Amino acid sequence: MTTPHPRARARRLLAATIGTLALLAAACGSDEPAGDSGPSATGGSGATSVTLYSGRTEDLVQPILDQFRAATGISVEVKYGDSADLALLIEEEAAADNVRADVFLSQSPGSLGFLEQNGRLAELPQSTLDLVPAAVRDDGGKWVGFSGRQRVVVYNSDLLSPADLPASVFDLTDPAWKGRIGVAPSNGSFQDFVTAMRVTEGDDATLAFLEGLDANDPVLYPKNSAIVAAVGRGEVEIGLVNHYYNFRALEEDPSLPSANHQFAPDDPGSTLIITGAAIVDGTDRADVAAQLIDFLLSPTGQRYFAEETFEYPLAIGQSPATAIPPIDFGAVGDVGGIAFEDLAGGLEATRALIATSGLES
Repeated sequence: MTTPHPRARARRLLAATIGTLALLAAACGSDEPAGDSGPSATGGSGATSVTLYSGRTEDLVQPILDQFRAATGISVEVKYGDSADLALLIEEEAAADNVRADVFLSQSPGSLGFLEQNGRLAELPQSTLDLVPAAVRDDGGKWVGFSGRQRVVVYNSDLLSPADLPASVFDLTDPAWKGRIGVAPSNGSFQDFVTAMRVTEGDDATLAFLEGLDANDPVLYPKNSAIVAAVGRGEVEIGLVNHYYNFRALEEDPSLPSANHQFAPDDPGSTLIITGAAIVDGTDRADVAAQLIDFLLSPTGQRYFAEETFEYPLAIGQSPATAIPPIDFGAVGDVGGIAFEDLAGGLEATRALIATSGLES
């Protein structure tokens, strides 16, 4: 029998922790001066650069990093990649006493949780933690959320009216929706949504939902943006996506006949997922690393995520873009603070459940 490669074994371990979700609220107003753009000097170490491992893509992150450099004079060396892969790389580098990253930015908290459990994250300054509500930061003070997205249904407004839309994500198993739905079962956000459902509804109910969805012959897509484009073309009438994809599509072409539909606050279809950041333990530039994270949470950073990527800003006192419906933190389900990595099998079991349902066939 062939012995699995250490990276393969580590990836399976990491897969069991990924899928940690958190819920968020968008508060209104800002009590900070409009011109405040965050830190404006190098840290006490005198460092003029910081190394970031980013699990979010360059098109989403690089513009705000450029603003950070302009405001502080600190350059950011970035390694982009999948959050899980980067977490494994950080683990390998730390184990070899060769820490290269100063800051880790993860698409969702699962990879951060993996590194925290292995002792690879440094404690954040209390001043940084205090920039966000307790619900969107690590209880141990090792990572903090700075932006979020909500799961919604995007629909073709030429083909459907609001009265036609499902009241719950579970209604999508109704045979009336056969052949009319777009889903992306291999996409991380869809898997996060399914993992959240496993926590709130249980594995049996989640499998029944997935099997019902599969029985309706949904059209499968590789990612959220492809679903939004298909809905706009009328290829499918509705699709399960993150909220901001349709806002981006409408910014490019306001004539698109597509709109978002939010499920009830306690519906699994309203799950929100946060993006988080942490300082890597062992860095000798922790002060500059904290400056970068603080900048992401500054009014400048939060306005960028609100107005340019159409996500929900998480810092206290920051509001979403005008077009984005505000969300009451306490109303978006009741799963805040749950450690999804404690769910049996984690994301690995979620993927197996999706495959068992037939959605990947």
